[in-house]
Amino acid sequence: MEFDLSWILLGVPVVFALGWLASRLDLRQLRIENRHAPKAYFKGLNYLLNEQQDQAIDAFIEAVQKDPDTSELHFALGNLFRRRGEYERAVRVHQHLLSRADLSRADRDRAQHALSLDFLKAGLLDRAEDALRKLEGTRYQDQAWLTLLTLHERARDWPQATEVARQLQQAGQGDFSARLSHYLCEQAADAFNKKKDPATAEELLRRAIDGAPSAARPRIQLAGLLTGRGDWAAAFEQLASLEQHAPQAIALVASELVRIGQASGQQARARAMLQRSYAATPSIDVADALVQSETAGGVPPLQAREGYVRHMAQEPSLIAAARWLSHEAFAQEGAHPVVQRSVEHAARPLARYRCAACGFEAQGYFWQCPGCQAWESFPPKRIEEL
Repeated sequence: MEFDLSWILLGVPVVFALGWLASRLDLRQLRIENRHAPKAYFKGLNYLLNEQQDQAIDAFIEAVQKDPDTSELHFALGNLFRRRGEYERAVRVHQHLLSRADLSRADRDRAQHALSLDFLKAGLLDRAEDALRKLEGTRYQDQAWLTLLTLHERARDWPQATEVARQLQQAGQGDFSARLSHYLCEQAADAFNKKKDPATAEELLRRAIDGAPSAARPRIQLAGLLTGRGDWAAAFEQLASLEQHAPQAIALVASELVRIGQASGQQARARAMLQRSYAATPSIDVADALVQSETAGGVPPLQAREGYVRHMAQEPSLIAAARWLSHEAFAQEGAHPVVQRSVEHAARPLARYRCAACGFEAQGYFWQCPGCQAWESFPPKRIEEL
């Protein structure tokens, strides 16, 4: 049987026509899809740029319904829900993404990170912690550790915070030695105040000093612990070591230095240390301690209080003026009590400490700001001296 080539010649145009028709149908379908899904997406984007979040959410929902496999639309929708405070809907969107088997590893990590943020914003800290721990080994690992560190600090879970801080330090995310020192100080305070275990407290404080020699807090805290058991000489040595390791903190313990110096027979050494500190950085607290030291050393009160005048000559100070007026020797000169009360009232706000990070003000000094939770954000100066 002979093969007829004419059939091939007739079939080629037919095949070509069918292929052309199929391509036209595919292009038509693609144009229809592109007209619908991107239209809803760009409509949502336009609403978002105009800060019309309700309309943007409706547009993104429409786009997701038309193209449920588009992960970017899901991320945009989930972020919008979170920004609006609709945390449950944000969680559902990101959990839906995580349930998809076809999701890439990068998008899966991104969805897990977004889910952890949803839980954080919703205040579900336990679930947030679980979600953050699943980010280990991903590109979000360091962010997750920093967030976990904040969670442990808020929960005052110092051992867990210590573990995370060490992981961050090993990963090259900064020097956490000062923060680790604070964690040990917090544990020492708990051991002393709650567990009534001064031996453990002392051990923790000495570890804190070894880990961060320039940290002022463990030395000050250890001096307080030693004072409590009557070891005045050792307590004085801890405060005296501040001059070498943390001279800026002397103003915080100036009055205590005078008291412990007297109890340990180190009055002259304490006074000399305060004088050097004042010469380097004039401070109202150090000036006040020097007046106390001179009075305790036998200097007549009227003469000793001239220390406030000398301070005001260098640094105009309403606090110094109030303390000069309130000095017990001044009562003998017949100071008008109304004037004294007025100056004290005006000086009181200036005697506070202020957080350099958030502006929180307090009468006492905090190692961790109660407002923003930052560590050592309070300069050891009164507001008047800033």
